[in-house]
Amino acid sequence: MSQNIDTAKISIIIPVLNEAENIRQAIASTQPSTNIEVIVVDGGSQDDTKKIADDFNVTIISSLPGRAVQMNKGAILAKGDILLFLHADTRLPIGFDVMIRTAMQKTGTVAGAFALGIDAEVLSLRLVEWGVNMRSRFWQMPYGDQAIFFTKETFNKIGNFPELPFMEDFEIMRRLKRIGRITIIPVPVITSARRWLQKGIWKTTLINQIVIIAYLLGVPPQQLLYWYRQKKFRKI
Repeated sequence: MSQNIDTAKISIIIPVLNEAENIRQAIASTQPSTNIEVIVVDGGSQDDTKKIADDFNVTIISSLPGRAVQMNKGAILAKGDILLFLHADTRLPIGFDVMIRTAMQKTGTVAGAFALGIDAEVLSLRLVEWGVNMRSRFWQMPYGDQAIFFTKETFNKIGNFPELPFMEDFEIMRRLKRIGRITIIPVPVITSARRWLQKGIWKTTLINQIVIIAYLLGVPPQQLLYWYRQKKFRKI
């Protein structure tokens, strides 16, 4: 890294597409903090996402749509030594910047993420959180909604996020695990419950597992995306 990790600059990259409902809270959670920059990468929003983001002192850039494409563009333009990828419907904990710098100093650590909290008072979501946090801790496989972070040097080394229709976070964690340890910060980020509540908590969880298994068996992400668009999972 180009400077002492205790004072390393953190670039927070937020890919967005029509996230007017969430973007204010996401950006607000990045403040107060020290030596950071926030880059909002818009994939063509038609709502007030960019207008709301412009109320903050952040950089806003335009991109072709696609989470991986947007994160890669933000990372390339980032000036920080550490890159933090934040979903627009996720909020960071207070003191996240200190936690990240501390985590990156652990021997063998090449990347990290936070534990997961889901923003809804539903008992079954507590079980989902528990499962996610056990997977992250013991298998070192956090996903994008847990605010993944690693150095820009590592980003360049592993070849950026694979520009897949989805599963980009799963694939990049597999790459990272090959070169070092993934540290999980026990303090949770808080993410929106919308995707669980829209499709159903257990249905969403089951679909997630089916997609992962299919991906590991070699089903192309484009085919998985086609299944989603054709509602192949509607009866699950």
